[in-house]
Amino acid sequence: MRKESIYGLTFEQLTEWLMEHGHKKYRATQVWDYLYRKRATDFSEMTDVNTDCIQVLAENFSIQTLTEHVKQESADGTVKFLFKLKDGNLIETVLMKHKYGLSVCVTTQVGCNIGCSFCASGLLAKNRDLSGGEIVEQIMNVQLYLDKKEQGENVSHIVVMGIGEPFDNFENMLNFIHVVTDRKGLAIAARRITVSTSGLANKLYEFTDAQLQVNLAISLHAPNNELRTKIMKINRAFPIEKLMEALDYYLAKTNRRITIEYILLKDLNDHPEEAEQLADLLENKKQRVYVNLIPYNPVDEHSQYQRSDQESVLAFYDTLKKRGVNCKIRQEHGTDIDAACGQLRSKQMKKAEAK
Repeated sequence: MRKESIYGLTFEQLTEWLMEHGHKKYRATQVWDYLYRKRATDFSEMTDVNTDCIQVLAENFSIQTLTEHVKQESADGTVKFLFKLKDGNLIETVLMKHKYGLSVCVTTQVGCNIGCSFCASGLLAKNRDLSGGEIVEQIMNVQLYLDKKEQGENVSHIVVMGIGEPFDNFENMLNFIHVVTDRKGLAIAARRITVSTSGLANKLYEFTDAQLQVNLAISLHAPNNELRTKIMKINRAFPIEKLMEALDYYLAKTNRRITIEYILLKDLNDHPEEAEQLADLLENKKQRVYVNLIPYNPVDEHSQYQRSDQESVLAFYDTLKKRGVNCKIRQEHGTDIDAACGQLRSKQMKKAEAK
């Protein structure tokens, strides 16, 4: 039987589990401190915890369920990790350096079923969801990498927008957030976490009601149903009208700003016409939304899509600004490595199949 990652337990769940197995409540505090402050990689390192407690934990849980398979380091400080799971599946995690701190982009699923036609993540269909522990462990492995550099750096921000659709793995994603924001552990502030979704409108209501205080990003990429359905299959189930209704609910309940992600694809969605349509779509929300214009990272398997030229990008940006829409052009990271999400994983799997 494959042991579950202990990182999948919130502090409350760990406390309850230990008490159910005959241990004092304070043991949970000891174990939690070893996991997230002292960063133990084996139960045997928890020398202040009694032997019986260590034994029962080791019999039921693992601390390390991910191993580093490939690591790519960019000249700009971006590091892309390809981790191998216990079942042999591969996932990507990315460390990015910003002026405001160190951000980690985590994966929530092995593969993706959303099927965005421009995305490397969807080249391979979803195999399974990641457990909450497997998502947390991505952060821990990156933090251990930083610890070894001995520069005193800590992960400060998290973006949940790696391989997979976070809202399609909703409960495990929520569990992950509760673990990493716990003040007794990593203590990453909720306002420094952003969850991105392709637009599962039904789950947006649940996300709103969960009152997590984290940031929300919507992968929109087109301002009308015809174009969005062409490049994002999810729009058939949740067309823009349903998505906008869910966003209105979110804005009314949370009073928090939303980021709209928009990848610019040459001669497809990058004309001033689409910029005007986007401004119209966001007209009643433009004080509460922020548009992130994203340069496209070409993927070999999606050769029909190309990066918009600089003139088109600036014209799109200028159109939005003139309409009073807050927007920026995203700074690129890791352009000298496999920058597109899912690209490294796809390449490695192809190499394995060719052998």
